[in-house]
Amino acid sequence: MRAAVIPAAGLGTRFLPATKAVPKELLPVVDRPALQYVVEEASAAGLTQVVLITSDAKPALLEHFTANRDLEAALKASGNASALEQVRAVGSLAHVTTAHQSAPRGLGDAVLCAADAIGDEPFAVLLGDDLIDARDDLLTRMVQVRQQRGGSVIALMRVPRDEVSKYGCASVEPIPDDDSAVIVRGLVEKPAIDDAPSDLVVVGRYVLDPEVFEVLRTTPPGRGGEVQLTDALEVLASRGFDGAGGGVTGVIFTGRRFDTGDKLEYLKAVVQLAVEREDLGPAFRSWLQTFVAGETAEPFAHDRGLSADRLVDE
Repeated sequence: MRAAVIPAAGLGTRFLPATKAVPKELLPVVDRPALQYVVEEASAAGLTQVVLITSDAKPALLEHFTANRDLEAALKASGNASALEQVRAVGSLAHVTTAHQSAPRGLGDAVLCAADAIGDEPFAVLLGDDLIDARDDLLTRMVQVRQQRGGSVIALMRVPRDEVSKYGCASVEPIPDDDSAVIVRGLVEKPAIDDAPSDLVVVGRYVLDPEVFEVLRTTPPGRGGEVQLTDALEVLASRGFDGAGGGVTGVIFTGRRFDTGDKLEYLKAVVQLAVEREDLGPAFRSWLQTFVAGETAEPFAHDRGLSADRLVDE
């Protein structure tokens, strides 16, 4: 398995006006765009090709992963080796290409847009709004499950019962001697609380058999008038593990996940990831504790001994 698909053609309306000119996927989480974290996750799992599903309005997504010779030359000339290394590293994560989605018609339609680029191979789908902590190697585990069991693999998390209607919800059966995975027998997109088959919901990581493309081609629009990936996976789950692409396994994820598609959760992600950084964490945590306690906190520029002129330069 070599490829990952990242749907990124949405309008980012929840973050307007910031996303009027800047794609939501490029909003920074500390000092890296959210999208870069996702591509890094795919690369760490051994995937070498990334297909971004984009619209005409988002050329900056591909540009972020393309070499910028002028910037590299300027950094080299100034002797800023650290920044030069970081910039070059972005371009070496994976071979990044794009596929076009003319209008946001649902996740299923976005995945189908990658059919020509993927071909007849299993592939991963990573939703850019879901950041998985790099220490929780979810995608690698999912790839291993696909190799062992065939079919498709989805990531599941347990949520409070009153939150199941926000997600796709899974009907499952246990796998003997494996507490970390289940057989998925059915999926319901955003069910009413009383109709939810379990408290296990789908989060934004999938490893899909290429048979999903054939199913998506005949999947009619579902909830919200959009082509739902959940509906296609429901069909594959109903076939069982037939050796022809059917069957769905759920990997139960209990690690750290950040939802950067919601403004409040985005802010939480920035804070949590910043306080755990070796270079930023100690000073930021100290300032944050003082701020939360309602005390007067010195600005960071003073703490670091920086002048206003140097702040402008940085």
